[in-house]
Amino acid sequence: MTEKEHYFDWAATAPADENIQKEALSTALEYWGNPSSIHHAGCDAREALEKARKSCAESLGVSEKTIFFTSGGTESDHIPLLSMLTRPQKGHVVLSSIEHPALREMAKSMQACGWSVSSVQADKNGFVSPEAIAEAIRPDTAFVSVMAVNNETGAIQDVKSIADAVEKKCQGKRQPFFHVDCVQAAGKIPLDFIGSKTSNIHGAAFSAHKIGGPRGVGILYLNKDITSFLRGGGQEKGVRSGTENLFGATAMSLCLKKYLISEKNPSSIERFKKQKEWTKEFIGQIMQIKGASIIPHCRFENADEFAEKFSPWIVQASFPGIPGQVMERALSQKGFCISTGSACSSQSKARPVLDSLHISAAEKEAAVRFSFGFATTKEGMEDLVKAVKEVCKDFGLC
Repeated sequence: MTEKEHYFDWAATAPADENIQKEALSTALEYWGNPSSIHHAGCDAREALEKARKSCAESLGVSEKTIFFTSGGTESDHIPLLSMLTRPQKGHVVLSSIEHPALREMAKSMQACGWSVSSVQADKNGFVSPEAIAEAIRPDTAFVSVMAVNNETGAIQDVKSIADAVEKKCQGKRQPFFHVDCVQAAGKIPLDFIGSKTSNIHGAAFSAHKIGGPRGVGILYLNKDITSFLRGGGQEKGVRSGTENLFGATAMSLCLKKYLISEKNPSSIERFKKQKEWTKEFIGQIMQIKGASIIPHCRFENADEFAEKFSPWIVQASFPGIPGQVMERALSQKGFCISTGSACSSQSKARPVLDSLHISAAEKEAAVRFSFGFATTKEGMEDLVKAVKEVCKDFGLC
């Protein structure tokens, strides 16, 4: 059993795909020039960068003109939101209550700049309805964001239907920019909502380190023109200034090609099906523990109805009487890595996503997140259940 098979915090970061990162480093070492320079070293680097861009576009099924390299998922979320500040008049932003801190916290900065922000509550099962988002739209709404897969509960949002509802609500009037955080979706669920000719999703954020790539690189997909608030040397067509990261861009392209779930990659679909089966069994085994619960509850209580509405790569569970951080440390001592929620908020006890689901204080305090990835095995998940049961036994739950 390898260390990666006992690693269950993939939603925080994926272990590096060593072959991909070595190939990307080799490319960066060979083409070391500044891609913006016009001499031969720069032109060679530019050619390699554009090759990576084209590969990313092909993997996502979009035009390469819509692909912009960034420093990661957070910046890919920030760029379109902050672009709203270039407008001559202040307006209105609509977010779901379950957004990542990258958007939730930046929206607070927008408020400080005089913009109004509405948070649309998810229902008790963790889903945001198209009707609720559409109802929040006002004549001055300029930006709407709903994440594709929640990083704590794994709930898959129907972003295509939500975008359609927004378009219908606007009825031919100027539509707000519709953004989707795809950081937990890429390589985990099919991205059918991106790239279709009829798509009214204008922007999407991706991060390399969630799918085996390096930290510090991501993609912003844009099929609608924006004016960037942050300016500089004009790289990435002015959308994201700063000297281009050829190593990161190449690694990103290779990771998307290898791990994105699509018909172009049959092995990824087979892996996806296996993970569904393993996670269903895992949830059933966790629920054999006295007092344990799966969050949201519908994921176990109405398993057949909600089977396709949650990512099989993320499971949130609670073991009342065992604080989440205690469970995390106890499992770490046994060689297992899990988390109590978003790594970006690990220093805070606040759990805004669980708060939005009206989870009880006791259940919330005891909640932990198990997340899986391409190196996860069924045997490793079975070992995890045994370890969890051992910890629970020490606390009298088994």
